[in-house]
Amino acid sequence: MEVGVKRTTIARIAAALGTLCGAMGLLTTMMPLTPLAPHGWGTGGVLLLLIALYVLADGMISFEKSHMDGHKH
Repeated sequence: MEVGVKRTTIARIAAALGTLCGAMGLLTTMMPLTPLAPHGWGTGGVLLLLIALYVLADGMISFEKSHMDGHKH
């Protein structure tokens, strides 16, 4: 398995969950009679998307470092 593939998969899952949380926040805002709070869903979605971006960047950096080390030898 290539270096960084696991992190990329985790980042994609976190991005999908963040998007889902954001959509739930949007739906709860449009339907005011629901018992769910839109602010919490939106904040959770933003947090998950930021974590996904961080993990994706970390996986990309480790992937590039592994290829740079492989060409030196």
